[in-house]
Amino acid sequence: MPGHEGGGTCAVRKSEGACFLNRQSSDLKVQRKPRRATPARAGKEAAAPLEVRNADTGKSSEMLALVLESLDEDKAEDVVSIDLSGKTPIADHMVVASGRSQRHVGALADHLVHRLKEAGFGTSQVEGLKQGDWVLIDGGDVVIHVFRPEVREFYRLEKMWSADIPADQLAN
Repeated sequence: MPGHEGGGTCAVRKSEGACFLNRQSSDLKVQRKPRRATPARAGKEAAAPLEVRNADTGKSSEMLALVLESLDEDKAEDVVSIDLSGKTPIADHMVVASGRSQRHVGALADHLVHRLKEAGFGTSQVEGLKQGDWVLIDGGDVVIHVFRPEVREFYRLEKMWSADIPADQLAN
């Protein structure tokens, strides 16, 4: 992109159909809308998106399994996994969990970020780690929210995304 030098904010002219792209990490990937297939290229272009989608699904499933295992090992409470595919393009999965205290919430999040990095998923974006009430970890394919129980009860994120989650799996 014009004016891009490896970090910061990348500006895109309004005449190109977008205003700004905020580049948060070095591994950010921008997907462009595929061109309409012509008869000569129809076979090639039709196969590629499916292969990419299958690879992404495998990667997000691996990340989700690691996240759930990490939270279980660190004794997170009321862990709920929400499948976001078809609901939003921000991620494939959302995981919501609770810690018993601010210190426990911080430890859950810190251990999870380190495990994701060690497993080769890159550096996740983290918000709220110092406060320890609500920590948001953006792993790209999986978004994780770790709350203190009182804060989780107040925001009730599961209810926003729970169109197909059984009522017994939701935090009250």
